[in-house]
Amino acid sequence: MEKLIFEKSAEGRVGYTLPQIEVPRVSGNLSEQKQRKTPPRLPQVSEIEVARHFQRLSHLNFNIETGMYPLGSCTMKYNPKVNEKVANLTGFTGLHPLLSEEHTQGALKLMYELGECLKEITGLSGVSLQPVAGSQGELTGIYLFKAYHASRGDQRRDTILIPDSAHGTNPSSAAIAGMKIQSVNSNEHGKIDLADLKSKLGDHIAGFMVTNPSTVGIFESEIIEVQKTVSESGGLMYMDGANLNALLSIVRPGEMRFDCMHINLHKTFSTPHGGGGPGAGPICVSERLIPFLPTPSVEKDGDDYRLEYNNPDSIGRVHAFFGNFGVLVRAYTYIRMLGAKGLKAVSENAVINANYLLARLKDDFDVPFAGHCMHEFILSGNRQKNIGVSTRDMAKRLLDYGFHAPTVYFPLVVPEAILIEPTGTENKQNLDGFADAMIAIARETENTPEIVINAPESTPIKRLDEAGANRNLNIRYDFA
Repeated sequence: MEKLIFEKSAEGRVGYTLPQIEVPRVSGNLSEQKQRKTPPRLPQVSEIEVARHFQRLSHLNFNIETGMYPLGSCTMKYNPKVNEKVANLTGFTGLHPLLSEEHTQGALKLMYELGECLKEITGLSGVSLQPVAGSQGELTGIYLFKAYHASRGDQRRDTILIPDSAHGTNPSSAAIAGMKIQSVNSNEHGKIDLADLKSKLGDHIAGFMVTNPSTVGIFESEIIEVQKTVSESGGLMYMDGANLNALLSIVRPGEMRFDCMHINLHKTFSTPHGGGGPGAGPICVSERLIPFLPTPSVEKDGDDYRLEYNNPDSIGRVHAFFGNFGVLVRAYTYIRMLGAKGLKAVSENAVINANYLLARLKDDFDVPFAGHCMHEFILSGNRQKNIGVSTRDMAKRLLDYGFHAPTVYFPLVVPEAILIEPTGTENKQNLDGFADAMIAIARETENTPEIVINAPESTPIKRLDEAGANRNLNIRYDFA
């Protein structure tokens, strides 16, 4: 297979022609020693072979338009094509970030209205679109916490509390901002252990970072009590918005009394995010944090829109210009297309789909936390592990059934974790196909475990030596 796809180079094949140079060649300041003596050893292929090569690769790659992506924690849902159409309008793609406000009124209006939409969705009073990732939104939020406490002369607050089931970026962001980290335990129901939280509060706590619904797919039903307890100790509340997909038009973080949250626009509001980007992580804040928001902010001035720099208490810029503007356009399009009722349907469908899958799979896998879930849920492969088949084995076997694997081995608080998020864009037929595949694999682990242990069998590349690949990474192509 590798020979068939990649060995296309042959002496004399050409896929391009370059125009004749119309200016004299100038060697520049490169010394003779640094100038190439022989042409680079690049593949020699025709244009049709290049086109066929990349077409083959596109068919080999699993993607959301190939099949279901039940990838919990990343919300790999379908991204409507209208988002791409709007984001590719020349009025947006042709903008230069150094153009004057006079010549960017459309872009400024879009950003202003997107910010207003996000404030309405979250129930919070202020917004900044600058952060270009959820992790940068977290970092920005912690800087706001620091600025708020410093403005009150409260320099003792140098610690952020974080649940043990949190996303890894939470402690990383807080640490980069110069804060100390202290973990809060989960109870037997997968929720915040209120007694453990209370035991760790004090005048050194700057804030508590919470994901709600949590990473195990459960709504923190005692969140008001948690907020009250943290607030009484002088701390602020931060919400990781990674799971906002479950709450749209149902409950707002501002109503849960959070002071700051980031929103993963690429997750909740439907922007392609495979391969690590691009992303956008705007933050929304309560009234008391507005003075410290990054500058410039986008403001409406009569019928015009402008950038406001005059904010003496601001923490300053966190990113050049406004980051991945195309993601903002896509999110704005998605929100405007759906409206409040449509956004609510997105969350309701996601929650219904997750609970339906949980009901179908709960008898064939261990379920660490009983009861209903939100938009995602946790299974454990411990039962299968005890007979010699790991969660990783089952994830690879899913490829043979035509499904991408869910997130596995996360969150770390659940052994052999399988985090499943079906999203609201899958119909019952697709959900049943996935459930049937999972149940069939559970049966195989009992009756023919060698099939699962050696999977996948139907993919172009069979099971890789992952340990060897990590230890002996080689990404260089050798034409010899």
